[in-house]
Amino acid sequence: MIETGWISILPPLIAIALALITKEVYSSLFLGLLSGMVIYVVAAQEPFMAVFSRMFDMMAAKIAENSYMIIFLALLWAVITLVSKSGGTAAYGRWAERRLKTKRTTRLATALLGVLIFIDDGFNCLTIGTVMRPVYDRQRISREKLAYIIDATAAPICIIAPVSSWAVAVASEVSETNGFNVFLSTIPYNLYALLTILMVVFVCVSGLDFSKMKRAEDKAQLEGNAEVLAEEQQEEKQGKGRVIDLVLPIVVLIVCAILGMAYVGGFFRGVPFAEAIGENPTAGLSLGAFAGLVTAFILYIPRRIIKAKEFVGSIVSGVGSIVPPMLILILSWSLGGVCREMIGTGEFISGFIASAKVPLELLPFVVFVIAAIMSFSMGTSWGTFGLLIPIVTMICSTAAGAELLIPTLGATLAGSVYGDHCSPISDTTILASTGAQCEHIRHVETQIPYATLVAAVCAVGYLIIGFTHMPWIGMGVGAALLIAAVLVLHKITKGKSER
Repeated sequence: MIETGWISILPPLIAIALALITKEVYSSLFLGLLSGMVIYVVAAQEPFMAVFSRMFDMMAAKIAENSYMIIFLALLWAVITLVSKSGGTAAYGRWAERRLKTKRTTRLATALLGVLIFIDDGFNCLTIGTVMRPVYDRQRISREKLAYIIDATAAPICIIAPVSSWAVAVASEVSETNGFNVFLSTIPYNLYALLTILMVVFVCVSGLDFSKMKRAEDKAQLEGNAEVLAEEQQEEKQGKGRVIDLVLPIVVLIVCAILGMAYVGGFFRGVPFAEAIGENPTAGLSLGAFAGLVTAFILYIPRRIIKAKEFVGSIVSGVGSIVPPMLILILSWSLGGVCREMIGTGEFISGFIASAKVPLELLPFVVFVIAAIMSFSMGTSWGTFGLLIPIVTMICSTAAGAELLIPTLGATLAGSVYGDHCSPISDTTILASTGAQCEHIRHVETQIPYATLVAAVCAVGYLIIGFTHMPWIGMGVGAALLIAAVLVLHKITKGKSER
């Protein structure tokens, strides 16, 4: 890796700015990746053609590193396509609509599923999106709202769940032997995760929206999704699907995915469960997705819901449909790899905080802001807190700073999750838009105002915590500010739409 200083932040800024301006993700990510590789090759004084060879080397390396994720997504989308082909999706949509009679209950049911499926954030986004999307379409709730709810109950839930791949990752970064206890201690100080959950519940119950989300909801209410409903009506005429044709494959997939993560991590050989599921979660998820595929075969073929040839064709179609979001993932993984492994984006930003003479009382606030910037720029929360936790531990190692260690670690995790939550190049953001089948940039545009509002009140909370060392005061003030801000912003947006 070559230290390139402040210029190392340009590639992610180029990718993010272009994506938001042009509304086109593929070329934006590619140009960000290309600019990062140009910076590296120039700094390393390599021949210009090395830009392209190294760029494709990085893409190949990231595909290899994330091969299990690719296999999981391909298998999962094959299951989703088969469920739809069987008529199970349409049957479930009719069943759920009779029970989830209001938009409020539908939104709350989605949030509850997000809380319950806390093992892995990407798994959360894809499975809940699959289950709830038919209901949202029938009730004319925007897919942008679905994408926001599943994204907001993915990483923010995983980062405070003791049994998740995230808990293992955080505990492993803490140098002390009781890293897991340190992780548990940070939960009350993780204001972003806690206030995001409050934000989701409040928005689901009240139905109050603002900014571009309000416009997306108004559009969905007026226009609906006629194309999707027409497809479901066609399924109703042609298929013999029942609710179990969707529920059973998905339930088997979820259960076997959890068991698969435990198996791959060595749980059945004596490794603690919390540690086992964090060992290689995507390998376990792939086992679960394959189990769901086998279940669909056993469920559909004997009943002649789908012919054998159609079954295989649906698998091929499902794998093909995941190619566009997969390309986005590969480009974002590669861009993140260039920033972290070649031009030192994370090291530059983390070095800034290490060298800055920040008053200790302001440390949680400053670390939260810097972690948010890093995570947003690199599209990774794990990479962000992996860089910052050792620095924070070092800064707080003195007797004067020891009392602020846990609050500042909490702020580190909170800022990392915020950046990951709303970054266009974050894999969780990409998977949330994929699970909801919402245009990626539309998801980013509608989510950023919500996530940033929560982050703003968190910043106030961390200023309070830095001086009081009391998380519940910061949490209480943040919650009050958050609810008041939503009410005001909804009124402003509603007034503009009426004029």
